Amino acid sequence: MFLAVVMMLLNTGCSQKVFHPSPPAVNKIRKNLPSLKIGILPLQNFQNQQRMIKQFDSYLEKFLGRTVDIQLAKNYDEAVNWLVEEKVDIAYLGPLTYLEALDRGAKIEPLVASIDKNTGQPWYRACIIIKSDSSIHSLSDLKGRRVAFIDKLSTAGYLMPLAAFKKLNIDPNQDFKKFIYTGSHTKSMEALENGIVDAIATHIPFYTKQKRMGKFPQNSRILWESDPMPQFPVVVLKKLPPELIKQLKQAFINTPDGIEDINGTESAGYTLVSASDYESIQQIRKDLNLISSPSK
Repeated sequence: MFLAVVMMLLNTGCSQKVFHPSPPAVNKIRKNLPSLKIGILPLQNFQNQQRMIKQFDSYLEKFLGRTVDIQLAKNYDEAVNWLVEEKVDIAYLGPLTYLEALDRGAKIEPLVASIDKNTGQPWYRACIIIKSDSSIHSLSDLKGRRVAFIDKLSTAGYLMPLAAFKKLNIDPNQDFKKFIYTGSHTKSMEALENGIVDAIATHIPFYTKQKRMGKFPQNSRILWESDPMPQFPVVVLKKLPPELIKQLKQAFINTPDGIEDINGTESAGYTLVSASDYESIQQIRKDLNLISSPSK
């Protein structure tokens, strides 16, 4: 089963890439068009995300010809609730968050996902990071240690490490000295640097970028990394006009170089995705009994 999952992930979105983007459109904002509301997960440092949001907001407004209101959720759960209650039209979600939103009754569909600049593929890997001089050498050595997760709705920061622990019969509730949820990858990084925890769950693109920029503890190393998993989907409400959905696809596919992905990873553009690209993550949720009861 795991081999099948890996093969599915390696092929995720490969047949859907758009290789010939058109020049970015520049349209004047039409006041008669309703504002487009976008929800974002709190993935990293607030100031960094605000900078990225401002840049992308400006690009989308020019491309779509309407005002865009990008909102940063205080946590993963709030971002899901925004979609369920239709308080936002679009959202950047993790794979697990997207599936949780569907479980709670959100009428959404995945639109695009970013292409990792380092791999050239629309997938990424979760990882566990420790200090370079740590006496921890394997996942089993984490027993009796302090571990930081991101959020129970985080794919890289919770789901994938949890699946790896289960294979080794490691129960975080019983086998760790303590574990915490930090709420963002940046806060987990700080927790490791400040000695609050011995290991953190994050993902390779974030770790690679932050370490290269000198923001991640330089005396750190990767203890474990997961199989490939599909990238963060940008999802839209199904009730949006088909013409607007088509325009949004064009906007993302045609995103010019130099505009950072709001998730904070190094992106080489976007590719179209579909619900089937996330079936492997859904299977892992089932294996771990993490499926929420459907909303009525």
